Amino acid sequence: MVENVAVFCASANGVDPVYRQSAEILGRLLARHGIGVVYGGARVGLMCAVAEASLAAGGRVVGVIPDVLVDLEVAHHGITELHITDTMHTRKALIGQRADAFIALPGGFGTFEELFEVLAWHSLRLHQKPIVLVNINGFYDKLLDFLDHCIAEGLLKPKNREALLVANTVEDALRLLAITA
Repeated sequence: MVENVAVFCASANGVDPVYRQSAEILGRLLARHGIGVVYGGARVGLMCAVAEASLAAGGRVVGVIPDVLVDLEVAHHGITELHITDTMHTRKALIGQRADAFIALPGGFGTFEELFEVLAWHSLRLHQKPIVLVNINGFYDKLLDFLDHCIAEGLLKPKNREALLVANTVEDALRLLAITA
């Protein structure tokens, strides 16, 4: 049963308004289903959009942020719980522990790094939690092509690639997690 979903996404809003709209929809839908959001704890970008939408819909939001980002004044102090860690490594470990599933929305290096770390943990059998990539407007098409290239080159096992579930919308992502949108 999914009680908490870790959401990986950008600390920026992006050019296309659909990215922020999708983040807000995700936050609202998770709250509507009584599912908590676990995220990077920031008050900027898509991360903030997910958190604020969940809170506005009566949801629980747990943020985990390293002290270096608190010092840069990006911590969201208005969420249900805010955990401040000493390092990014500690942050990611706590997010992984608190989550029953992972959803990645569009993002940059931080989002990619978080996504690939939970995929690596999955391939090492450190967890068996579902991981869903939301490919909004084809944002991740080239990444998915690259993963297929890695398989073709014999550097990624197909069974490990299959751990990454792909949805085109937030609603489809929730269906993949057996959460009725």
